[in-house]
Amino acid sequence: MGFKKDFIWGAATASYQVEGAAFEDGRGLSIWDTYSHTEGKVYRGQNGDTASDQYHRLEEDLDIMASLGLKAYRFSVSWSRIIPDGTGSVNQKGIDYYNRLIDGLIKRGIRPCMTLYHWDLPYALHLKGGWLNDDMPARFADYARVIKENFGDRVHDFITFNEPQAFVGCGYFQGVHAPGYKLPKPELIRIGHNILKAHGMAVIELRKGEKCRIGFTAATQPAIPCSDSKADKDAAREGYFFSDHEAFTFSDSFWLDPVFLGKYPDWVYRYEAINKPVITDDDLKLINQPIDYVGMNIYSGKYIRATENGSEMITLPDGCPRTAIGWDITPEALYWGPYFYNERYKVPVVITENGLSCHDRISMDGKVHDPDREDYLHRYLKALRDAASDGVDIDGYYEWSLLDNFEWAEGYKERFGMIYVDYATKERTLKDSAYWYKRVIETNGEEL
Repeated sequence: MGFKKDFIWGAATASYQVEGAAFEDGRGLSIWDTYSHTEGKVYRGQNGDTASDQYHRLEEDLDIMASLGLKAYRFSVSWSRIIPDGTGSVNQKGIDYYNRLIDGLIKRGIRPCMTLYHWDLPYALHLKGGWLNDDMPARFADYARVIKENFGDRVHDFITFNEPQAFVGCGYFQGVHAPGYKLPKPELIRIGHNILKAHGMAVIELRKGEKCRIGFTAATQPAIPCSDSKADKDAAREGYFFSDHEAFTFSDSFWLDPVFLGKYPDWVYRYEAINKPVITDDDLKLINQPIDYVGMNIYSGKYIRATENGSEMITLPDGCPRTAIGWDITPEALYWGPYFYNERYKVPVVITENGLSCHDRISMDGKVHDPDREDYLHRYLKALRDAASDGVDIDGYYEWSLLDNFEWAEGYKERFGMIYVDYATKERTLKDSAYWYKRVIETNGEEL
């Protein structure tokens, strides 16, 4: 079997990480502009002011995508480039930029996949409370309406939110990403509930007019059974979707169960606090809008085995393989993540991010040789193909990332791209893995 004949092979980026042009053509500030310009928040004080400069090198990047045979490009919209204050007046120059991007993709036979929110909240809305403000779902719906009215005639693949686990967990719980808060649990629940209501309201807006496919993308670290035994599989399944009040911002079921099953994990209803938000049946109906797929951003997994008293996570041995950023290399995650998600949520899976950082450099021959990336992708894609062959419903795969880019709090230290970016000159150099991925696309993964 293997991958579907119409399998979507793509690459992904995010607006603040690649666009640059932070203060040009009417774009408003986002929380990542202000956070990255705050001393001590980002590696070596770096910021996304110019990033990979895709804003000015758009045609070059589009031609590179076409040369690689990409079937799709997943990109996010800078909310503050479209609506500088987050609400109110629309910036036509921002609309024009994304029109150039979308039209350029379509001209080259590449399918646009648009993410509405990839972490860069307009700063003007942040000053009004951001996701703590119960008006935010309506503001996000207004934004989604602008998106649909301007791009919905040509964009037919949307993702409402990217990785709420990460932007809430890191930004509002741990305080290591924008806006750098460490909030109490009731306020985190309020933020989560407002984000999920915003998702539901955006889906309603995106459904208007021309038909489209809509997804919701999770940052997920799949549970991998330590053996093929039923006990270990059951333990992994239970551990994967376990959620309680201790670290719920990073859990899968807190974010995905309301979207796909129409309910929160049981602990949410039992949790008591004087400032806990009210969660109504109407809220849950709003959040539980039918959507077409679930996006999964997968980089590594966690091994789980059954014990006499339940289950335990296995600590990997010293010297286990890791990427340059220090993340464990566990190819089986791309089998078991889609397997368990497909089983629980009953919708197709799209791998919306997968890849790794390497210590890339331009060699003396002028090329970028990245055998570690080729090996990593080969192993992970073989696991994904095995899942597809075993009947898991998988629609597509987007490599992270198209370009080396601004890696949030890590600045420009980590290189995730299939295209090397010289940050001084912005010159692009295709890495060996880009040519390898091109062959994978040409054969629809049959030669993995």
